[in-house]
Amino acid sequence: MDLKCPRDGAQLAIEHHHGIEVDHCPTCNGRWLDHHELDELEATTGATDEQRRATIAYGEIKSELHCPVCNKQMTAFNYRAYDLELDTCEDEHGFWLDTGEEGRVRDIIEERIRDLDRSASAEASWDGFLDGLRGGGKGGGVWGQITGLFRGKKRN
Repeated sequence: MDLKCPRDGAQLAIEHHHGIEVDHCPTCNGRWLDHHELDELEATTGATDEQRRATIAYGEIKSELHCPVCNKQMTAFNYRAYDLELDTCEDEHGFWLDTGEEGRVRDIIEERIRDLDRSASAEASWDGFLDGLRGGGKGGGVWGQITGLFRGKKRN
C-alpha cells in the first residue's frame, strides 16, 4: 500500500529501524508505525511485557494529522504521561512519530525500567528493615536491641 506522510504528503518509504519494518518520510524524517510496531519498538530496549504494561495514552486531543491508511483525523496524546506527543489512528492503524520521537520512546521505556527496578529494590530494603524491627533477623532485631537496653538498666 502506498502511504503518504501526514505532515507533508511525501511518499513514505519502507525502512528497517531497530529491526522493525516502518514507513519513513524522506522529507520530514517522521515514521509511521503500524499499531503493533510501537510495542515492538518498546521491546527493543530489553523491557519485559510486565515492565511495559501501563496506560500509553494520556491527555488525548484531536490531532491536526490524518491517518495515512484511512485518512481519518488522528488523536494526539501524551505518551505514558511524559512530555512527548504522539499521534494515533482511532481505528488502530498505527502511530505517527515525528523525527526523533522514536528515540524518546526508547528513552522513556529505559527510564521506566530503571524506576521499576529502583522501586523494587527500595521495597525489598524496606521489607528487610521492617523484618529487622520485628526481630526476624538474628539477635532479636533492632527493636529488640533497643528495648533490651531499657530492660537492662537498673533504677537506683
